[in-house]
Amino acid sequence: MKQRLLLLFILMGTALLAQKPITLEDIWQKGTFSAKGIPGFNFQKDGVHYTRLNKSTIEQCDLRTGAVSGQILDAHSIKTNAPGWKDTLDGYSFSANEQKILIASETQQIYRWSTKAQFFVYDQATKNLTRLFEGNPQRYAHFSPDGSKVAFVGNNDLYYKDLATGNTTRVTRDGKINAIINGASDWVYEEEFELVRAFEWSPDGKHLAFLRFDESAVPEMRMETFDGGAYPDEERFKYPKVGEKNAQISAWLYNLEQKKLLPIETGADPEDYLPRIEWTATGKLCITKLNRLQNNLQLLLADPTTGRCTRILEETNAAYIDLHDIIFLKDGSGFVMQSEKSGFNHLYYYDMQGKQLAALSSGNWDVTDFYGIDEKNGLAFYQAASKSPMEREVFSVKLNGKSQKRLSKERGYNSAIFSSTYDYFVLTHSGLNAPPRYAVCDRKGKILRPLEQNLDLKAKIAEYGVIPAEFFSFKTPDQTALNGFMIKPSAPQFAGKKLPVLMFVYGGPGSQQVLDQWKGANYWWFQMLAQQGYVVACVDNRGTGARGEAFKKCTYQQLGKLETQDQIDAAKYLGTLPFVDPARVGIFGWSYGGYMSSLCMMKGGEVFKAGIAVAPVTNWKWYDSVYTERYMRTNKDNSAGYEDNSPVNFADKLQGKYLLVHGLADDNVHFQHSAEMANRLIAANKPFDTMVYPNRSHGITGDNARMHLYTLMTTFLNEKLKEEKPVIRP
Repeated sequence: MKQRLLLLFILMGTALLAQKPITLEDIWQKGTFSAKGIPGFNFQKDGVHYTRLNKSTIEQCDLRTGAVSGQILDAHSIKTNAPGWKDTLDGYSFSANEQKILIASETQQIYRWSTKAQFFVYDQATKNLTRLFEGNPQRYAHFSPDGSKVAFVGNNDLYYKDLATGNTTRVTRDGKINAIINGASDWVYEEEFELVRAFEWSPDGKHLAFLRFDESAVPEMRMETFDGGAYPDEERFKYPKVGEKNAQISAWLYNLEQKKLLPIETGADPEDYLPRIEWTATGKLCITKLNRLQNNLQLLLADPTTGRCTRILEETNAAYIDLHDIIFLKDGSGFVMQSEKSGFNHLYYYDMQGKQLAALSSGNWDVTDFYGIDEKNGLAFYQAASKSPMEREVFSVKLNGKSQKRLSKERGYNSAIFSSTYDYFVLTHSGLNAPPRYAVCDRKGKILRPLEQNLDLKAKIAEYGVIPAEFFSFKTPDQTALNGFMIKPSAPQFAGKKLPVLMFVYGGPGSQQVLDQWKGANYWWFQMLAQQGYVVACVDNRGTGARGEAFKKCTYQQLGKLETQDQIDAAKYLGTLPFVDPARVGIFGWSYGGYMSSLCMMKGGEVFKAGIAVAPVTNWKWYDSVYTERYMRTNKDNSAGYEDNSPVNFADKLQGKYLLVHGLADDNVHFQHSAEMANRLIAANKPFDTMVYPNRSHGITGDNARMHLYTLMTTFLNEKLKEEKPVIRP
């Protein structure tokens, strides 16, 4: 704590002495302020070593010392006649005994989480490399538990290869692009349930369980990309929107010995979701079933010999249920899952009949991540916001719910990655004004050695005279307490002046921006604006996370209503501060934040002088079914909720200056949203600024796009809030 206060005083003192100008080139082109990270950890089963990818080699390292123990594989040194091998190693995974390595090469991104690649299997004993499949790129190649086989998805069908014989078996035969998917998820399951690999090996390797997606009736989206040809290319994919048909999901089992497919009798309605499948240690398959409104969750146990299911747990909610992974104990005694049934998100231990054995956490605070279970020592590990919604701590607790211990020592944001035996973990710590630090800790939280301290970036904080961001809170007229952070200009030329404000917003359900956590590139952009005389502020509205179920779900069926009012009230509060010019308040948001900034501009015209919306939702009926219906139900069931809170319906209310930005290849929030918004503004004869980014997806990256975008936004703010003379914009 003393070190934290000392650093804050040093930062404040330095900021008052001098400020070296921060530039957009520093942030987006030169990487001047990029924080150093650590390589990903692929922990080995001994719990002491991990492997990492270093260019074309796989190295083994000792977690305790950091020493490189050896080189497991060098892609360039492999001597093979395997067709298609190009000495490139993009990713890898080990078999359970760590003797075989599955190599991904020529990896291609599909959507946010999904990829496809050419896969190869390397046997460390024989030094032999074989190609997995001679055909189109494959998805989600995965070893069987004994490492003798590899299952994968190719051309929307599920296959497995016997590594001993070299024989490949095609499990399904009806896969078809934009129609049937076996063993992989569709777009909306990937985006909203974070499910990509939709198959699992049974513990004995005798069965493959998988999901089949029939998306033939789902309406198609089309996106054009431009590459200099005479005609643009077109991409088509199935995207279910509000009230439209979803893919029909069914669960299946394949018996490798009998070579037979068996449907699982889930009793699922065609509208139901099956977002998780997981084998138990006793050889039963657990299927999570959610109704389309996502307010009823059931856990089903399927018998692999008959396909019949038994329901072991059911939970209902007046609003919706957030989906979480379930961890089954390897001893077959039960499982641990998260629930908000107490009004806050906590961990519960159940037996295999669904009887609660213990509450592993409790209190008026939320568990925010579940890291896993050390069965040998009877401990569960998790992250929580027990002190404050703005902080995170790492905890352990016994499986009887007793002996909770806090493993992280410092205030701020703490997260952990545990080794396979849970004897060690890598702790990440950061603060709103403190770049990430990484360290190796033992199971009790004692730091064994630092990994990366980002000392160079700390030095730059002092060198550039960074102005520490400060937390604040205030109460809205209805006495709701809201949290925020603020950066106030400290240069002498701004003393005693009324300054313009930029509010940054996201505000979506369960999200948080007001965290004692490093903000990365945006932090430096905010600092640059503060150097130039802007007050930068961010407020978490109602509906955001880590403050319990009631605070989060009060926006149910009326997304945008309370959140917008909170942001308007926040702007009014800021306007009362002696250093703020209430006539020059702007707001900026991206995605859900773009929805919020748009709605604030339309409904808060008397408060906001300028607003920037990047990739905004402008009417919820154009967004995907899973996300939107979870919070809003359907347009048919809740027409007022949709109509009263969609920016397109209030285009005629726009008073301030509005910048609308979108990527033309955004597969998530489609350009349709901005096109329709533009149509409504034009019809209302409302002037606005706009920019489109061809071939760019939701994140608007690549080929200088971020530099271009932030130059555009900075120039826009300077013109509209600081009333500087217009310049040629990008």
